[in-house]
Amino acid sequence: MVDPPDSDVIEARSLHHSHSGSPALIAVSLRARRGEVLAVHGPRGSGKTTLLRCLSGQTVADEGEVWFDGDPVHTLSPLRRERLRRERFGWIGPEPSLVPELTVWENAALPLLLNGAPHRHAKAAAMEWLERLDIDGCARRRPYGLTRAERQRTAAARALVGEPAVLFADEPTAALHRADRALLLRTLLAAAGSQHTTVVLATHDTEVAALANRTLALVDGRLTGSPDGTDAEGMAACSLSV
Repeated sequence: MVDPPDSDVIEARSLHHSHSGSPALIAVSLRARRGEVLAVHGPRGSGKTTLLRCLSGQTVADEGEVWFDGDPVHTLSPLRRERLRRERFGWIGPEPSLVPELTVWENAALPLLLNGAPHRHAKAAAMEWLERLDIDGCARRRPYGLTRAERQRTAAARALVGEPAVLFADEPTAALHRADRALLLRTLLAAAGSQHTTVVLATHDTEVAALANRTLALVDGRLTGSPDGTDAEGMAACSLSV
């Protein structure tokens, strides 16, 4: 078995996965480089969420391999996969899933607090991301007092606060209006550039997918096009017109 090249942060090799006997992923292989924004584009039900869950270690595929920084994710114990997700990965889903008892800044700081960071450092880092996402004015409020867009921006701050090596974004803008969508996407792209965070973005929106360095199409659980191909309309040419 040949290890992934050093430049590939996350790699999938021939993933197969089914839900109750129905194929969700069929022979899916891909690579994402450090600091790259990789979009997985396809209609709802095409297997995008399943793919991101397998790449992030939330789900172990029925067959195939997932590698992170040259190490196999698919052979890790559940405890080690959970630790990997907590320490090296970030996740934004279509639903914010905030802790209702915590304030906005506490929700944003949660990954750092769980990893034992000092309270002052965790709060300062959370406030920095909340400011970038233009929600720092809500820092002391609780989720029930926020709009849907504000909750999603809080979830984005939580995903980015630990400076993850890989950020998995599963339809993060699906329920947002145009202005809120643009703000969130600008922040994700800026994180990829400034922190060298790899962003794996699942979306059914062609405008959102066009912002990535590369786009792979997923249809009925199968990727179309080359896993190493370069999208002709990378984010440098797009100027965030969403």
